[in-house]
Amino acid sequence: METNKSLPVFEKEFTFRASVDELEKLLDCMADIFAEYSCPEKTCNQIAVITEEIFVNIARYAYDEKPGDAVVRVGRAGPVMAIQFVDTGKHFNPLEKTAPDINASIENRAIGGLGIYIAKKWMDSIHYERVDGENRLTLQKNIAA
Repeated sequence: METNKSLPVFEKEFTFRASVDELEKLLDCMADIFAEYSCPEKTCNQIAVITEEIFVNIARYAYDEKPGDAVVRVGRAGPVMAIQFVDTGKHFNPLEKTAPDINASIENRAIGGLGIYIAKKWMDSIHYERVDGENRLTLQKNIAA
């Protein structure tokens, strides 16, 4: 998966408490952005699913006892939309996680890993970095109709 080194400038930034209770607020913000960017419905749905998966994982696993925040940055350069998820939780690179065996039966399938698997399939690029104590996961998608 290629990573575009010239990321769009992040025009919008939202900070949420890293809690599943905040998911609806995030998805509402993303719906507004999809409308503003005239994002095709199928692409919007894909990005919304991935946004939910990543945010829920941050909410459930990034922080131990003391809750933290999740920052979501969004930008666009021409037809390319970029979304960056930032947290100050435990160091975790989801791109290093072993891909799930999607051919295994439900009973034999390991729990977890489908969110990043789907993101890799649907997005044009994904990049992870740990900078100044922050996990930064950046996804890009061409949203041209």
